[in-house]
Amino acid sequence: FVSAVGTGGTLAGTAIALRARKPDIAIAIADVPGAALYSYYTTGELKAEATSITEVIRQGRVTANIEGLSVDHAFFIEDQESLTATLGLVHDEGPNVGLSTGVNVAGAVRLAKQLGPSKTIVTILCDPATRYQSRLFNRELLRSKGLTPPEWLEQPQSLEPDLL
Repeated sequence: FVSAVGTGGTLAGTAIALRARKPDIAIAIADVPGAALYSYYTTGELKAEATSITEVIRQGRVTANIEGLSVDHAFFIEDQESLTATLGLVHDEGPNVGLSTGVNVAGAVRLAKQLGPSKTIVTILCDPATRYQSRLFNRELLRSKGLTPPEWLEQPQSLEPDLL
């Protein structure tokens, strides 16, 4: 199971429930720039660097929810990676998902690569694209943040009425 962290309730609660049923399950955290938990779980030090376009999940402290929680893997997910995962899902699969979901999916892909074939990886599609609509689909804003929008977002989109 892999998840980003806001308050840590989803990660810790799910980890506790899954470990009660399968003690050897791998638990992973996916963290973004500006958050400190990747550093905490890899070095023991709360240290945040940079900022992220993903606002809600940037945690800079150990909350009561995650106090004492052990994780097996920690992934630092850059904005471009979460943006690519998010917009890939929106474009290719159709769900209306936001950037926190993109962080989770990018973490799930990393965990799958690390664990190898024949493993089941679980994450949560946790937020709608509408939460980030003014940023997520704004080509100019994304470029101003040093991000590369996908080609399909670069092309003007228009719908023509069906006259038949």
